[in-house]
Amino acid sequence: MKLLKTLFVIPILLLVYSPGFASPAEIVGVKVTNNQGSYRFDVTLRHADTGWDHYADSWEVLSPSGDILGKRVLAHPHVDEQPFTRSLSRVKIPQGTSSVFIRAHDSISGYSKKLFEVKLR
Repeated sequence: MKLLKTLFVIPILLLVYSPGFASPAEIVGVKVTNNQGSYRFDVTLRHADTGWDHYADSWEVLSPSGDILGKRVLAHPHVDEQPFTRSLSRVKIPQGTSSVFIRAHDSISGYSKKLFEVKLR
């Protein structure tokens, strides 16, 4: 009976704790400041960081066509600080651009599929 329980529990644990089931990093808020054509982005994100082996490690500002306009590398895990906000300054946005997108990245899941749209005023 003990062997049967073990054979049943191990596959479930593998499924639950496998990287394929890791939640991607999620952008939960963005504040944008325009300083004479140079933009500052304060991005708040949430991710179930577990430590150096799995954490939200960057986010990017993308043009509507997908060009990377800026990237903020996150230097360490934020296990006990969720959600958290980090900034990126001096981002140049092409003239005539009315919105950009923010995309999060984590060390296991890669880029989140969900983009956060930011309207520029």
